[in-house]
Amino acid sequence: MSGEVREHHRTLWEGKTMTEASARVAIVTGAARGIGAATAVRLAQDGFAVAVLDLDESSAKGTVETIEAAGGRALAVGADVSDAGQVEAAVERIAAELGAPTVLVNNAGVTRDNMLFKMTESDWDTVMNVHLRGAFLMSRAAQKHMIDAKFGRIVNLSSVSALGNRGQANYSTAKAGLQGFTKTLAIELGKFGVTANAIAPGFIQTEMTKATAERMGIAFDDFIAFAAKEIPVQRVGQPEDIAHLVSFLVSEGAGFVSGQVIYAAGGPKA
Repeated sequence: MSGEVREHHRTLWEGKTMTEASARVAIVTGAARGIGAATAVRLAQDGFAVAVLDLDESSAKGTVETIEAAGGRALAVGADVSDAGQVEAAVERIAAELGAPTVLVNNAGVTRDNMLFKMTESDWDTVMNVHLRGAFLMSRAAQKHMIDAKFGRIVNLSSVSALGNRGQANYSTAKAGLQGFTKTLAIELGKFGVTANAIAPGFIQTEMTKATAERMGIAFDDFIAFAAKEIPVQRVGQPEDIAHLVSFLVSEGAGFVSGQVIYAAGGPKA
């Protein structure tokens, strides 16, 4: 990075050209890789200080290094989003080290795919705990900072699987549940200047979709090519496609958009 660009970023943080957004703090869960990492990097580019939260703090450091190399501020935080104590401690640490968080992106997720008759209680509970309990605990912990600031943005990552998907009874249920959770947050928190929206991605090229292809015994390139043929824009999504949408939903200009589920799938869904 050139000295001129570095100086520009430095002056942003010193407040000489600081926008209102650049003084704000965002939390992105599951931000070590994939959609979460791309979102964290994009929000840092938008001027946010970003808490990069993942299960293991060490795994989040790569995303932090990318942000810091471009002149942004970031903090790696390790926490299990399904554990109330860890979530409270993480949000308190973020508030102390970066500042009060007013943007939350609930992206952390796992899959435990199987047909219903093969799905175990553990498969079900693990997916519910990370997606639904995690989004609930993170939102509950962060909302007080948003209410104090009279400004807040919550974005929950749903999925086209919320419409139903073979072999994903647990994941589909969790992602559909997040849509109802989002709409209720929008109703409850709107009067405090807080919006809540959900993004439901279609096929996004990530390690998670690669693992799905491997589990099915299909070469990832073939898996991508087949998926692209079924998508109107004739390509699969990239993590940055979702990050761009998050960037809009957490912006000042999106203050009248709340309680919405946006399908980012390269064509119409829902």
